[in-house]
Amino acid sequence: MRILTIAAMLLLRSTSAFTPNHLRRSLVRSLSSSTANTEEAKAVATTTGYPFASIEPKWQSYWLENKTFATPNRRDEKGEKSGRKKKYILDMFPYPSGAGLHVGHPEGYTASDIMSRYYRMTQHDVLHPIGWDSFGLPAEQFAIQTGTHPEFTTKANIDNFKRQLQMLGFSYDWEKEIATTDIGYVKWTQWIFLQLYKKGLAKQSEVSVNWCPKLGTVLANEEVIDGLSERGDHPVIRLPLRQWVLKITEYADRLEKGLEGLDWPAGTMVAQEQWIGKSEGTEIVFDVKGMENEEKVTVFTTRADTLFGVTYVTLAPEHPLVSQITTAEQKEDVDAYVAATASRSDLDRSSNKEKTGVFTGGYAIHPFTKEEIPIWIGDYVLGSYGTGAVMAVPAHDERDFEFASKFGLDVKWVVEPKKKGEELSKEEAYTEYGVSANSGEFDGLTTEKAKKAITTKLAEMGAGGSKITYKLRDWVFSRQRYWGEPIPIYFPVEFPKGVDASTADPKQDDCEHTIRFDKPIPVDEADLPLKLPEMDNFLPGDDPAGCLARAKEWRYFQKDGQWFARETNTMPQWAGSCWYYFRFLDPKNDNAAFSPELDEDWMPVDLYVGGAEHAVLHLLYARFWHQVLYDLGYTKHPEPFQKLIHQGMILGSDGEKMSKSRGNVVNPDDVVDMHGADALRLYEMFMGPLEAVKPWQTSQVAGVVRFQNKLYNIVQSAVQNDSDVVMDDETTKILHKTMKKVTQDIESMSFNTAIAAMMVLTNHLTTLKDNVPREAAEKLTLMVSPFAPHLGEECWSLLGNKDSLAYHPWVEYDEALCVDNSVTIGVQVNGKKRGEIEIATDASQDDAMAEAMKVQTILNQVDGKDVKKVIYVQGRILNIIC
Repeated sequence: MRILTIAAMLLLRSTSAFTPNHLRRSLVRSLSSSTANTEEAKAVATTTGYPFASIEPKWQSYWLENKTFATPNRRDEKGEKSGRKKKYILDMFPYPSGAGLHVGHPEGYTASDIMSRYYRMTQHDVLHPIGWDSFGLPAEQFAIQTGTHPEFTTKANIDNFKRQLQMLGFSYDWEKEIATTDIGYVKWTQWIFLQLYKKGLAKQSEVSVNWCPKLGTVLANEEVIDGLSERGDHPVIRLPLRQWVLKITEYADRLEKGLEGLDWPAGTMVAQEQWIGKSEGTEIVFDVKGMENEEKVTVFTTRADTLFGVTYVTLAPEHPLVSQITTAEQKEDVDAYVAATASRSDLDRSSNKEKTGVFTGGYAIHPFTKEEIPIWIGDYVLGSYGTGAVMAVPAHDERDFEFASKFGLDVKWVVEPKKKGEELSKEEAYTEYGVSANSGEFDGLTTEKAKKAITTKLAEMGAGGSKITYKLRDWVFSRQRYWGEPIPIYFPVEFPKGVDASTADPKQDDCEHTIRFDKPIPVDEADLPLKLPEMDNFLPGDDPAGCLARAKEWRYFQKDGQWFARETNTMPQWAGSCWYYFRFLDPKNDNAAFSPELDEDWMPVDLYVGGAEHAVLHLLYARFWHQVLYDLGYTKHPEPFQKLIHQGMILGSDGEKMSKSRGNVVNPDDVVDMHGADALRLYEMFMGPLEAVKPWQTSQVAGVVRFQNKLYNIVQSAVQNDSDVVMDDETTKILHKTMKKVTQDIESMSFNTAIAAMMVLTNHLTTLKDNVPREAAEKLTLMVSPFAPHLGEECWSLLGNKDSLAYHPWVEYDEALCVDNSVTIGVQVNGKKRGEIEIATDASQDDAMAEAMKVQTILNQVDGKDVKKVIYVQGRILNIIC
């Protein structure tokens, strides 16, 4: 199906009152691939091809030279705020890879650009900035592979990305451009870290992490697949390492409640809530046999009512009590299991359906019955989640039932169905709420009441109580790589007793010394930024201290006669992308990360556009930093992003995700060279709903090219016309309906149907040949300009306007002219459809019958017969009973 056929289908589906019925029918015929346009229309459409190759660079240069899209100042010379409305339109921070853009990337940027251009024309002050998320592992790996310093490869990648974005005509304020690697930006990222540190939200901790010796860094759970690194397929092991962590868990409740009132996709809201994972339940403490007055096992459960059904306890293999609880007889098996688990990520372990485990030989003591309960270890229990221990109730938990069945463990049924006569199958876990049984004094209580009663009793005994927990874990904030922000912390250096510190030099390999990591000291804010050292060899190595540990001249320094050592971990890539939207407000400010006045003027972000792959971590981390800055008084807004849109993925023509390995990547440079930037923009917006996943079809770009050519020629025709060409009623109505639909579709970001509407109007104006009214051409030019800005500007100029249309008022429609005064209805004879008639929307039954008798197929059915009854529903149907 040709692309203009799709235009007609989209239009007809989107509205039934857009244009008169006879015209709607003619549009379907004229736009179909099987029926050509009239010869006259063809001639007009092909008279002149839109010369994009010369026009697009011309307008790109104009915009840059004239700073057309500079962000307006929202305060006057006295500091009084502007009364104009504002829109802060933001794209998710792009990472400038060496491969440059593929055609999937501009989709979200085009959507945000359309909105930015539209809001400028609707008299809003608009902030639409762009920058680069330029630190991180991918940039460093690329630099290592090419033998080039990441500073140079990153700059080259940024230059290429910037060229491509400017080539596509996006209306960014390039004066606001930033990169996370800019030393001025690093300074304020480090400053925010210090605020977190001073607030007690940044701390050191020994954490069991995913360590990749080959990459020389800690990896997030999501970056480990089947024990191998996602990047490079290198072996990953679990190690306890000293790490900086951010205590995001202290904001767990705030992060969940803050979602209320945000205009975000429902799926993203659910993903955030699930990641935070708030649970209200009970903490239960079990003594350990032989250690009653020492260490204890603590578990958390949302089903305290099943406590009497516990038949074993499972610890995470990395639980600190495993080595103490394990008996000599079980030590070999337990050690082997712990070692095997160490190479698997938390994500891999939690998603594995096969249940594995080993008995430790130890026993827990039931807090009520004092029964001895065997303690196992199992890799499905994670040390990083909850208490790292679970009480297993196989009768009432599917996972525990599978585990108990596999290892022949006891099953105790302690919950019965509420409905009398309903029997338990005992072939599977019964997980529904019911009535407690075999639970001592709690027998007969409903699940809800039993949970409360048991929790209260535990609290009275000092063996637990009510508890709220979160799935969310503290954020491991250390990376052992070079290409990241240095963490602005240093530590005292001590020497063995008797060593003269004034003559010792820890930079020397043979100088014995100790770095007191337990005594961290923040860098003075006046000494920021802390810069990375110049290093010829920035390979990661296998030292968990990171490659910066090799930069001894940078790491060790003296102050007031004492030696200190800098932190050699760097920040993760997430750090820079946590707060960039703030720096866009004030990118040249040397005295603050951003000014409070600009925060008041522009925040929060009104529209945030980016991929759904960032639905959890980036958004969660950014919201955390934002809420901390809010608490500290640096922003007046509790949430950063008011409205969020995820553009759908554009697949390769084979229906698969674009990737070099599949050979299905389409370079936007090639499309622009062949058809122009506006054609690429129009096609990507016309492919389907913005949020939908869509396959790229290069052959269909030709459809929007034809649309461009027609529109360009329509404007040329209007320019050549006498200025007093009068617009007929039909054209007037179609124009106003188009203006209404395009306006409403832009507001709802339904760009595909907006373009379809403009295609219909363009086809109608094409049929007017040399009588295109100037007003219609001007209105169409204004409407198309957010979608195809180069075409819009050129047509506006052809129509005799000297200034850019970027701030020209948006089109206005007359509602009265958007209402159809005729309608097409079906006519039935004895219940069977025999034809259609077009009548006035308020036509009487007699008028409808009169029109019906003019249709030969209907007349044939009633001629010579008595009409017994007429059923007429105004505007819908006429049924003649003979």
